Amino acid sequence: MRAFRLTAPHLDGLRRSDEPVPELAQNEVLVKMRAASLNYKDGFYLNGEEGIQLPRATIPLSDGAGEVVAVGPLVRRFAVGDRVVGNFVQDWIYGPIPAHAVDSSTTLGHGIDGVLAEFRTFHEEGLVRLPQNLTYEEAATLPCAAVTAWNAVRNVRAWETVLITGTGGVALFALQFASALGAKTIIISSSDEKLARAKHVGADHVVNYKNDPDWHLRARELTGGRGVEHVVDAVGPDTLERSIAATAREGTVHFVGLMNPKGALNPMLILGGTVNLRGVRVGSRKLFEEMNAFIERHDIHPVIGKRFAFEYSREAFEQQVRGAPFGKIVIDIAGDRHA
Repeated sequence: MRAFRLTAPHLDGLRRSDEPVPELAQNEVLVKMRAASLNYKDGFYLNGEEGIQLPRATIPLSDGAGEVVAVGPLVRRFAVGDRVVGNFVQDWIYGPIPAHAVDSSTTLGHGIDGVLAEFRTFHEEGLVRLPQNLTYEEAATLPCAAVTAWNAVRNVRAWETVLITGTGGVALFALQFASALGAKTIIISSSDEKLARAKHVGADHVVNYKNDPDWHLRARELTGGRGVEHVVDAVGPDTLERSIAATAREGTVHFVGLMNPKGALNPMLILGGTVNLRGVRVGSRKLFEEMNAFIERHDIHPVIGKRFAFEYSREAFEQQVRGAPFGKIVIDIAGDRHA
């Protein structure tokens, strides 16, 4: 089978290889991968010594969808022909994030091989079924960004307002989910073009933070001075203080941003505003399945920004590092499309 392996922490380390189809264990499922997608985090594996170091040459990418083509004799959850997508942390089934998930030992594309290959074996517990309304390409965008966004906004109520920073993968899913839940939404970006497209996706209000650097005050103005009940901060520590300042009393900032890992925070902002600050790291298989039911019920379709054929996977990584378009970058593994 065709596969890609990341052999060193830079783009030249992404090597195409020919490998045998993985052997199937008794409780495993063999999946013919149809599509994969990239996330902002995938650029961290290309940052040399300053980036994320892989323990060995690894098939990259955590997010991929495909078709079951064989099952082991002990498998009960899936059958040949099922359309499936892998869970980000393979053995995180329910509850809070387990300790081993924090060190990524069972995370696809990190502690274990990822999905940028024609075939992949999964333990049957590490898969979920695709939402019936989605294509393979659409479903391949879900495991990291969508589950993270769902974890952040799943308890939002229709009378609340959600502020979302940025227009990346997590931000767009948070916008779609919050809108489907009936909440009012505010989204900020430095790009008028992306903000215009965000309005078509469902944003009620948009703010260009370059033109209006006091966007936290604008958010309060848009809520009659009250502040927003929820912020999905998908940028990083340098936005966190303003996210807190935009939040209503007893509101929650869901912090998922890794765009700038450095920054300082005055804790008095949290105490003075009686704001809840919550770190969000993806989610369990139970949350994934809950989200998929919601996607089906509301006929939500992920925003895809650019597609690449499998042989152009390096170009897909280059696009992600250079700056993702509006929407997710998808790699067509099955060969149904061209770059």
